Amino acid sequence: MNNFKAMVLDKVNDQTKLEIKQLRMEDLPEGDVTIQVAYSSVNFKDGAVAILNKFVSSYPVVPGIDLAGTVIDSKDERFTKGDEVIVTSYELGTGHFGGYSELARVPAEWVVPLPKGLSLKESMVLGTAGLTAAIAVQRLEDNGLEPSHGPVLVAGATGGVGSVAVNILAKKGYEVVASTGKEDQEEYLKGLGAKQIIHRDEIVDNDNQPVREGKWAAAVDPVGGKTLQYILSTLNYGGSVATCGFTGGSEVSTTVFPHISRGINWLGVDSVQYPRNERLKVWNRLGNDLKPTTLNEEMVNEISLEELPGVLAAILEGKVRGRTLVKL
Repeated sequence: MNNFKAMVLDKVNDQTKLEIKQLRMEDLPEGDVTIQVAYSSVNFKDGAVAILNKFVSSYPVVPGIDLAGTVIDSKDERFTKGDEVIVTSYELGTGHFGGYSELARVPAEWVVPLPKGLSLKESMVLGTAGLTAAIAVQRLEDNGLEPSHGPVLVAGATGGVGSVAVNILAKKGYEVVASTGKEDQEEYLKGLGAKQIIHRDEIVDNDNQPVREGKWAAAVDPVGGKTLQYILSTLNYGGSVATCGFTGGSEVSTTVFPHISRGINWLGVDSVQYPRNERLKVWNRLGNDLKPTTLNEEMVNEISLEELPGVLAAILEGKVRGRTLVKL
């Protein structure tokens, strides 16, 4: 397979161009493991890379921060031809050719063996969004969260991270309150396990109150901005929020009062440079006790490489529900 198809983002004379091209094996970057890609996925960050040209450290680049496929060549003894593997995060799709390609070549340290309990397709239904959601849940539980402590809020609940977080938490027995701006998605969210659906406008801090009545034992927050400000002001005593995104803005205004008067925890979640040993543990849990119950068509939309540009634009506008897979 010397010739293969890929979506390439290039920059010439300060003008960027996104197009599907035929590449050759020698076009691939240096790396230890060459993979025939079966699936990639669409994340908010992919839209920011491909449409807004954010996070790109070098051109040309093949976007796609996730991929799953089969090893066709390896210089590393940990991987052999025929192994099914996952690659997410690091510089994949930003400074290193990523998942929107029929072939990929990456450093061995980035490669995770496909966990028992997951297919290649299921691993990309999860992808970076699922990994991030699982890390968020683990961080919350590492800080003492238990189902008996009370409701857990998930902001941006119809997005990739939010959808997976709702389902994982519900599966583990938590009372999940899901927030969304999409009023027609109540049935979808209840199908994922949410007990209550609220409008996102109900959890926005418009008056800069640092402390309000406590409502949540914990929260998963892929939104940031004024939504995060509201969450910080409404956590119960000892509660935690795991912040893992900024679809609602990156600036947050708060005070020390909710932290020192209620002992709350603001937990940052990073899946880009997350240590390999911890990454392997979380992926294995995603094939086991953290595996969502809805890795099916209800949460998933499957597209071709040719359909991808429209979906990348739509995800930036908040018009994509659940997870979108790119079948290579």
